[in-house]
Amino acid sequence: MQKDTVLVVDDDPLLRRAFQRKLEERGCHVIFAGDGATALSRIQADTPDIVTLDVKMPDMSGMDVLLELRRRRAQVPVIMVTAFGVVDDAVRSLKLGAYDFIEKPVNFEKLENVIHNALEARRLRSEVARAHAEQRNAFSVDKIVGVSAHVREVRALIKKVAASEASTILIQGESGTGKDLVAHAMHYESARRDQPFFAINCAAIPESLMESELFGHEKGAFTDARTQKKGMFEMADGGTLFLDEISEMTLGMQAKLLRVLEGQTFRRVGGVKNLTVDVRIIVASNLNLEDAARTGRFRSDLFFRLSIIPVHLLPLREHKDDIPPLLEHFIRHYNEKFRKRIQGLTKEAEELLMNYNWPGNVRELKNAVERVMILADERRATARHLPIRISEGGASPVEANDGAFRLPPGGVSLSGIEKNLLRQALEQAHGSKTAAARLLGITRDTLRYKIKKHKLE
Repeated sequence: MQKDTVLVVDDDPLLRRAFQRKLEERGCHVIFAGDGATALSRIQADTPDIVTLDVKMPDMSGMDVLLELRRRRAQVPVIMVTAFGVVDDAVRSLKLGAYDFIEKPVNFEKLENVIHNALEARRLRSEVARAHAEQRNAFSVDKIVGVSAHVREVRALIKKVAASEASTILIQGESGTGKDLVAHAMHYESARRDQPFFAINCAAIPESLMESELFGHEKGAFTDARTQKKGMFEMADGGTLFLDEISEMTLGMQAKLLRVLEGQTFRRVGGVKNLTVDVRIIVASNLNLEDAARTGRFRSDLFFRLSIIPVHLLPLREHKDDIPPLLEHFIRHYNEKFRKRIQGLTKEAEELLMNYNWPGNVRELKNAVERVMILADERRATARHLPIRISEGGASPVEANDGAFRLPPGGVSLSGIEKNLLRQALEQAHGSKTAAARLLGITRDTLRYKIKKHKLE
């Protein structure tokens, strides 16, 4: 295991040796500098993990070295060593970005604790930076796969909107068209990329909890509020908040959301203090919100506030020229995940994919490819590895266009069709019974009965 390197900067050779003895006992690798200029050279050449820096040195003070490090944007943690009782030096060093300070005569047990904490904080920052870099790469606009004019327009719009000061963005499209991917790309292409990104599915949060989830609550605000809680708006300050399935939000909650959007100011539930935040709001819906506003299912004033920058994602059936690059992308992904070497699909299988209507859009295509990659062992997967609804030429007992039944010559199981439709509706609605019932044209109570009947709980 590689040792942590500590650079000890002090003009006193006796103190340097004492530092070396104590820190090497702890398992550190210790290097030295007797003056400020040497310290700056060693930091650049040896990239130590941490620096202890004496404030008083003859040629260049520790404060001057610290200032130069900050000018160079060096990320190494610095522990200042100050004379006993010199509070001004300690306070000034912390303001200039020092991690901490210790006083002479040095308490080496305290020094070891400070070094341990500084190294842990550095590792944590490194992990966070790496996670941010991975997120930026994973949700880059270039990860939106496609060659069609539609996808090219969407990528260009994302870049343009992300670079703007737009505070609200509306993404609309059928389930599975990639609204969450677009929302992430909007964030990671923007100047807010290093700030928080929070997402909430409005269909998955009970009405009674929605206000607390968004705005937080004070201790004692209601029966179970045993501690203060920050809401999504507060935690996303400086970054982006993504509200998926916004159409599932109640009209009362929509009114409260509109009030926050107008002033970026809110109160926690049970609170009396106004909190102000700077948050970009991205909302998504698989319903046409304009139609919903026209019929009174969605507040028209909120719709007009949200729709300043609309992004409409077409269903996959309307840009099928993107199926081949998507297919190649998913095969490469699952080859890596499953450690396989599938080169692609046979021509017959690819034609079936191109002729299928894709009611579940890109998500359905991804799921179909995952099934193929699990089942196939040949270098090229065949039609028999595809889901039955696709391998049979896209035929289905229910036509998506008109809802009419097409009874196959061999007949079907009516109970099986009902169960299958229930499962598809729940999957398409991400588990929301309200949305699933709407997709099937039945009431929520009827849906619950049928879920229980077919044991789909």
